[in-house]
Amino acid sequence: MAQEGSENKRRHWEKTRSLTFIVLAIWAVFGIIAPWFAKELDAFSFLGFELGYYLIVQGSLIVFVLLIFIQNWRQDAIDDEYSSSSR
Repeated sequence: MAQEGSENKRRHWEKTRSLTFIVLAIWAVFGIIAPWFAKELDAFSFLGFELGYYLIVQGSLIVFVLLIFIQNWRQDAIDDEYSSSSR
């Protein structure tokens, strides 16, 4: 019985860790890498900012909010999957 509970906790942690790594990788792409290459999109200026930088930053904010909802939705599913099987 204790072995099954330990195995469930291990699988739960593996899925949680994988989800966290995926979310962090997406965050890094849109938070660090995409703004780094925003200079190539600069053709116009908008409110004193170059358009490429403005578009990347606004798009990154949308992605960050979506990441919050998607991570919470997936983590709830993972928690439900392993909490019901350990009872």
